[in-house]
Amino acid sequence: MKGIVTKSTGSWYSVLKPDGTFIECRLKGKFKVLGIKTTNPLAVGDHVVFRVLREEGTGVITQILPRKNYIIRKATKLSKQSHILAANLDQAIIIVTLAEPRTSTGFIDRFLITAEAYHIPAVIIFNKIDLYNDGKMEELSTLKKVYEAAGYPCYAVSALTGENTGDVIELLKDKVSLLAGHSGVGKSALINTLEPGLDLKTKPISRAHKKGVHTTTFAMMFRLSFGGFIIDTPGIKEFGLYDLDRKTLSERYPELRALMHACKYTNCTHLHEPGCAVKEAVENGEISMIRYDGYLRIMANDEP
Repeated sequence: MKGIVTKSTGSWYSVLKPDGTFIECRLKGKFKVLGIKTTNPLAVGDHVVFRVLREEGTGVITQILPRKNYIIRKATKLSKQSHILAANLDQAIIIVTLAEPRTSTGFIDRFLITAEAYHIPAVIIFNKIDLYNDGKMEELSTLKKVYEAAGYPCYAVSALTGENTGDVIELLKDKVSLLAGHSGVGKSALINTLEPGLDLKTKPISRAHKKGVHTTTFAMMFRLSFGGFIIDTPGIKEFGLYDLDRKTLSERYPELRALMHACKYTNCTHLHEPGCAVKEAVENGEISMIRYDGYLRIMANDEP
């Protein structure tokens, strides 16, 4: 029988059956997925084959079906292993806040680079706009322009007041969507606003540190009443790039990729070479300095 993994707690997996009910399954034997070193051979969103153990009322997963895609990050800063956040996605959505807690453009860019690497359309949702003063609203306007110019749809919402959340419902409808971001950016609160019946746990921001408190422990997939599925993930402190190749990093920036054949040298790194179309576009204001500076930082600092 075939099903979809909707929750993984390490040794047990909740699997959605074709009839809409769930069964708790274990994994039979050890699986090596695509030859990558990963902390989790099975991820939420995986399509699997399982058999039911009639006596126990549980199941055994015997096969992981081929993935159309997946999104991955380094397990820790020092680890050479990776962690698969989710598989078989129609889109990956990063929830961003400019206040309590603040999301850096570096974090956003790493998420977008990873989505590009695995050919997953990415979207940015700026949450908590009810907290923004005039300065924050101006910053929001600037960042929306930067990322929309790079090709990423941007939404500005308030999970607390419900402002603009109707647009998000249309975005999610009939798609499998991953939601990711720092702890405290309001992923679970936003899901509750969109789908009140789920009643996911939420916690207030730590006032001492202005940082989020983990409420989601495991990645979980939920069916949406208006069509589609949403995958809520635990808050991510850092988004480490897995298997980064500096030679191809610029290809993960749509606005840089569009100009790569216009450079004088085919192997241009867009750092110091003469006749670089990317540097020229930055100087002319056609490519955002915010994005280009982020590219330079990753080229300089990230481990190969």
